[in-house]
Amino acid sequence: MKKILFASLLLVSFATSAQEIKKDEIKREVVRLMDSINSLNKEKVAEKEKQAIKEKAEKEKAEKEAWYKQISIRGYVQVRYNGLFSSNDKVSCDQCDKSWGTTSTASDAKSNNGFFIRRARVVISGQVHPNVFVYIQPDFASSPSTGINNFAQIRDAYADISFDKKREYRVRLGQSKIPFGFENLQSSQNRLTLDRNDGLNSAIANERDLGAFFYWAPAEIRERFAMLVRDGYKGSGDYGVFAFGAYNGQTSNKSEANRNLHVVTRVTYPFVIGNQIIEPGLQAYTGKWAFTNELSTGVTTPDKQYTLDQRVGATFVLYPKPFGIQTEYNIGKGPRYDKVTNSVQVSDLEGGYVTLNYKWDVNLAKHHFIYPFAKFQYYDGGKKFEKDARSYIVRDYEIGIEWQPFKAFEIVAEWVIADRTFEDSALKNNRQQGNLLRLQAQFNF
Repeated sequence: MKKILFASLLLVSFATSAQEIKKDEIKREVVRLMDSINSLNKEKVAEKEKQAIKEKAEKEKAEKEAWYKQISIRGYVQVRYNGLFSSNDKVSCDQCDKSWGTTSTASDAKSNNGFFIRRARVVISGQVHPNVFVYIQPDFASSPSTGINNFAQIRDAYADISFDKKREYRVRLGQSKIPFGFENLQSSQNRLTLDRNDGLNSAIANERDLGAFFYWAPAEIRERFAMLVRDGYKGSGDYGVFAFGAYNGQTSNKSEANRNLHVVTRVTYPFVIGNQIIEPGLQAYTGKWAFTNELSTGVTTPDKQYTLDQRVGATFVLYPKPFGIQTEYNIGKGPRYDKVTNSVQVSDLEGGYVTLNYKWDVNLAKHHFIYPFAKFQYYDGGKKFEKDARSYIVRDYEIGIEWQPFKAFEIVAEWVIADRTFEDSALKNNRQQGNLLRLQAQFNF
């Protein structure tokens, strides 16, 4: 009996010990499981936090890169007065400035040389995609032939499509400047003289047309083009070191009239020689001009739809550091009024200019500059886009100074000694000579 009782007690003891051991194991397992669960929860929280941070960063990046965040707005306004010390009101340049002189045939005609808004432009531009740059520029001071001033008209509306990360290769589609002539490509905001020269500017009214153009320039040269404008050296802007394209040939804001595209090409390069930068260039175009409403009643032309229009020109620029030279010349063939036959014929043309200038950095940090300049220009040829392809012989001298006390404001005073012959069916034997002082205030924003 005692043995049975002892055995029973021993069995109970072993069972109790085993139960205690099992409890400890269960407890340890529970603790392990709880730790595992906590660890998983922590990892999930950490992952959620990482994901939230990532999503926030991506959202901020997307917001930063959104196309509307890449758009910039700038512009300028030019106010002119051409009424000082004019010795002959019939000296004029209709293409240059409609507030200068008059083309009236009246013997006692007087020009309305009052205050005049020459340009009021707003530029909307931006890299809306890594491979797409857009540029839109309306002018709110356009002056049509009706005599009503200051209405809005598109000057530029184009997109640059690039094909590489550095954007060295671009195709420009839309209405933009034609790559013919350095001064033509210069923005009026940056140009020293109040008007472009007749010789090269007679190629393209308003310097623009609708077309497609290929531009190439190495990245470092693109930056050099930008620097020449940014630092006040009166650069032309970035139109590549090589350009090639086709355009309608009817000038800006006009429809194609003969389904015969003009073709243009240009080569230029800004070399650094010591402390100086020089930029030689060559350009040429060819096409057929179509007359629409330019010819007066009774004025004839051999081929109204397909009149030969072609030119080749050369450029040389020594950027002002501090003394500068800018000169261009072109030759070619194009329509021109002939007063003997009262018709428009294809004839030879030639013309160009020389501009001497000096850049005085009064205070570079404050963008305070003074630019004295002198210019001589010559042109013998027609202007296809004016009445009857008006015939011109121009010999003008200009002496002036630009003062820019700070980036947002500049003023120009220019003394003009003009000798201009311009003839059409209503203005025959019309040579006008005279002098005047021209003033311009410009506001940049």
